[in-house]
Amino acid sequence: MIEARQLTKRYGETTAVDGLEFTVRPGAVTGFLGPNGAGKSTTMRMILGLDAPTSGSVTVNGKHYRDHSSPLQEVGALLEAKSVHPGRSAFNHLLTQAQTHGIPRRRVDEVIELTGLQSVAKKRAGQFSLGMGQRLGIASALLGDPATVMLDEPVNGLDPEGVLWIRNLLTRLASEGRTVFVSSHLMSEMALVADRLIVVGRGRLLADTTVDELVQQAGGDAVRVATANPAKLRDALAGPGVQIVGQAGSEELEITGLPARSIGTRAAEHGIALYELTTVKVSLEQAFMDLTRDDVVYHGTTDLEERAA
Repeated sequence: MIEARQLTKRYGETTAVDGLEFTVRPGAVTGFLGPNGAGKSTTMRMILGLDAPTSGSVTVNGKHYRDHSSPLQEVGALLEAKSVHPGRSAFNHLLTQAQTHGIPRRRVDEVIELTGLQSVAKKRAGQFSLGMGQRLGIASALLGDPATVMLDEPVNGLDPEGVLWIRNLLTRLASEGRTVFVSSHLMSEMALVADRLIVVGRGRLLADTTVDELVQQAGGDAVRVATANPAKLRDALAGPGVQIVGQAGSEELEITGLPARSIGTRAAEHGIALYELTTVKVSLEQAFMDLTRDDVVYHGTTDLEERAA
């Protein structure tokens, strides 16, 4: 379990993390989301004791990271996959970590097999592609068979097979009762694998929720309807909590607040023919963009926008 209490980090006049409070519980995959500059990496560094909080605290399984006698058995982390000596082989890199932390040699072979590194285990890490470097970093994180696994952008550089592999791995680790904390910019992956979400922006907590709850807060599912009599359908569906959007002269309406089944039933009761009745799901990406719109630090512009300015 990871617990942050009023966790704050300032660099001069810049506040990178601002009073964060959250709990990452075992037995679930918790996604850690936020725009660039939101404070995610700084938070993860403070969890591992690499940066000291300005105020507040963060503990892993009830202790500060520095107070654990066997830290690799408590927390396995991937923050920077390329932080490996380029002249050392993958096997020797893992073996060195194992020998300095009292981990049996057989565990090195186990994580090499688990991460699919068998064919490159004796090659120098400096020759690895981005994806193979990620696999080596994940192998290092799992070396101590830790109770808590914390990964920063673990699918970065992985091919589709690798993305599926890491998705299944995270789910399995959580099912074993471990605490799994994952930072990612890939909303599609978080929608598939995360049980809970912690969303931050400009160092502040924006949401501590589930994927479904966040999507519902963003408006939930909408229903697209096409009919020759949109005005009559509007009247038939009007009611508390129902929102109907459509353009003048168009046969199409977008409706929120009623499920497709209810819309179809009411249309039939009023003798209104429907040409289309489609549920349009709000994506996690759209919900995330809506939530963090005011907390994006780095904005890009297109050439056309620059010329217009």
